[in-house]
This record gives sequence, C-alpha cells and structure tokens, in this order.
Amino acid sequence: MRKLFSIALISLMSLAAPLMAHGQIQHPILPLGSKAPNFALPGVDGKIHKLSDYAKARVLVVIFTCDHCPIAQMYESRIEKLYEDYKNRGVAVVAIEGNDPKATVIDELDSSDVGDTLADMKIRVQYKHLHYPYLYDGDTQAVTRAYGPQATPHVFIFDQNRRLRYQGRFDNSYRIEKVTTHDAQNAIDELLAGKPVKVTHTAVFGCSTKWAEKKALVAEYNEKLDATLVTVSMVGAAGLKKLRVNRGEKYTLVDFWATWCSSCIAEFADLQNTYRMYSDRGLNMVTVSVNSPDEKQGVLNFLQKHHATSENLLLDSDDAASLQAAFDPEWQSAVPYTILLGPNGKVLYKTLGSVDILQLRRKILAAVPSAYIGFNKYWEGQ
Repeated sequence: MRKLFSIALISLMSLAAPLMAHGQIQHPILPLGSKAPNFALPGVDGKIHKLSDYAKARVLVVIFTCDHCPIAQMYESRIEKLYEDYKNRGVAVVAIEGNDPKATVIDELDSSDVGDTLADMKIRVQYKHLHYPYLYDGDTQAVTRAYGPQATPHVFIFDQNRRLRYQGRFDNSYRIEKVTTHDAQNAIDELLAGKPVKVTHTAVFGCSTKWAEKKALVAEYNEKLDATLVTVSMVGAAGLKKLRVNRGEKYTLVDFWATWCSSCIAEFADLQNTYRMYSDRGLNMVTVSVNSPDEKQGVLNFLQKHHATSENLLLDSDDAASLQAAFDPEWQSAVPYTILLGPNGKVLYKTLGSVDILQLRRKILAAVPSAYIGFNKYWEGQ
C-alpha cells in the first residue's frame, strides 16, 4: 500500500518557508494572529458559502480536508461530532476541500472510492451521512493558497474578531483509540471561556495538499500508461478453472465482456480505472473477452485504445457457453459479468449486468488488507 502511507508530517518550519525552495513552489501557512482570509465557495448543498455567513459565530473553525486521503477519512466522523456538539454554542465549523483533482495521480486514490471533485464530495457526504458545511476550492485553490494547509486534515481556528488563534492537527492520532490530546477542541473551549489559547500550533499529519503544480506528475503517469504494452492471450477451460480458483492470498477482479456488448463498453473504463487505483495494494485484474477467437485483432485494438494494462484473455473456442460454465457453472452466459475473488476463490462481489462501480470499489477497500484495520472498517456496514 505504497500510496496509502505517503503521509506528510509537516513541521512548524513551514511557517517561515520562502516562496521558492529547491526549485519547488512553497505554500506558507497563514501566520498566527492573521485575519481570516475571505472565501465564497460552492458547497455540497448547492449553495455558495461566504466567510460573512458565519459572522455571528464566536469561534470559526476552518478544516481543510478531502475525500481520497485515508487519514482525512478517519476524521470525518470527528468533524461531524465537533460540528454537532458545538453548533449551538456559538461555534461554526466549515470544511474545505482544497486539492486540485487534476493534480492527483489515479493510483493516489488507492484508499478511496472517489476523487476530490465537487461531485465526488457529494457522493461521500451522502455515503457517510455528513452534515457539516463541505466546500470546494479545487478549481482555483485561491482560498487554499491563502490559508496554506500542508496536509489533510489541517485545522485553522479563529476568534470572534476572526484572528487566527490556533492552526495544526485536529488531535494527536488518526487512530481514535490512541487519541490522548484533543488539540482543536481544547483551543475552541479556551476561546469560548475567554481564555488565551495555550497551545497555538502543532504539526499536522495526513496526505499532502495536491497543489496544481503537481499536474506534471499526472502527465508523466499518463505518458507511461500510453507506452505500456497491451496484449491479449487465448484461454481455454483449464485456464478459466484455474482463474476461478484464485489460489493463494491474492485478490482478483475478473471482467467478462465483448466488443459487441454496449454495457460492457460503457463500464470498461471505470473498471480499468478501478484496477489502476488499487493495483499498488495488490489487486489483480483479468479481462476475458467472449468474442470469437478469429476476432482477436479487433479485441486487441479495443484493449489498446483503452490502455488496458490488466491481464487480458480471449476465449479460445466459439463454444463460449461451455467455457463460461468452466468458470462458473451457475452463470447463464450473458455479459457483462463481473466478479471479485478473494483468497482461494472466495466471492466478495458478483454481478451479471452493469456493475455498481461504487459498491465494487467499497468491497475492494473493505477486503484488501491494510496496515490499520480501521481503514478497512471505514468501508464496512453502509
């Protein structure tokens, strides 16, 4: 899970970072005592949210977060609880998604079902039943640059005069069972009590902010994808039986499809993207075309056009029904047919017809092991 733990631990030295360092653009954190930078951003509720909308609040909490980061995901319920517990105590809690979605390489989404677009944010809010204001700044990042969040999540807390009194982490551990210091809550309580904030800044941890400058890495990834050799091999009954057994501890996504199947074509890109998202976590993918063997060149042309870097197979006989039965005797031979196999062939997801891509991705995220079980449990029980 290489991308899962590309965690940024940002020190306070960032406060004094120059605009350019070692050829890289730096994004300094808003200095303590600064006025809250203005914003007018679209929210998941379809409204434009302005800084002035929260003028009556005694304390304003601005949290930069996102969808794709597993650390940010661990804090969604904590932000929700903070919002609910303090909304009647004069505290406004606002979350802002500041990543540029176009600057995120697809395999950086290895811990998420969606990316960081406004549409993706709406999906996440519905899935996790979140109620706090969740605003989008990914297109221009103008507000994000003004605040300078270094990772997700990054908390900024302002007093009644909208002066910054605390910036840093939400608490001291993304693993809720290990939390011993409630830094953000402590700062809020002190401001509500009319006391000075004792701890005004802490180092943040989480996934680094995806600034627009990172688009070059996305272009580099796409160039490598375009240059990857795409092939297709023939497969018979024995190969299909072996594929179904999925011996060992691997996780394999199998997609039966055909070039003449419109539903197959419509979902093909989503399935390939799913493979690219989770391949670093050990997900394998095999596509099996049920076209006739003499249509191999047409199948290959389609696979190359869609940069299908998965393992790609084509039935070696026109007796497609018999070969499909070798894989699954209960399958009635229609396509698309998609199945997610766990270790030693355990069926984790199966559908005949169009795949529910979000449901499939959540099944993968819940099943494929991670270093911390909480990352898996996040995707269970919904």
